[in-house]
Amino acid sequence: MAVITSHTLNGNDGTHAAGIAVTLSRLGQVNEVIFATVMDQGGRLEQEITPDQIDPKATYELVFETGTYWSEQNVTGAISQIVLRFLMPDQKGHYHMPVILSPHSYTVWRSC
Repeated sequence: MAVITSHTLNGNDGTHAAGIAVTLSRLGQVNEVIFATVMDQGGRLEQEITPDQIDPKATYELVFETGTYWSEQNVTGAISQIVLRFLMPDQKGHYHMPVILSPHSYTVWRSC
């Protein structure tokens, strides 16, 4: 199985950005949702993906719904979504994509 992980941090105050809804989809003629979940209280995500859900040639989209998070922080006019598109060439790979977010910017990277 492959594993998708992330850790979201609030760049404004250094806290864990908990409760953010996250969806992973395989893009194609018809987009297929692989999972929809919520970051835990520590701002962490860990989801296993079975090999049959992975096409090494497909593009995947991981969407963080940050608008609700910022609304709950009483912040208006913030970025409402962070969208990451990537490949998963290894059906047993670990795909870690941490995010540091603030209302008007974010930083993301992929690590192992």
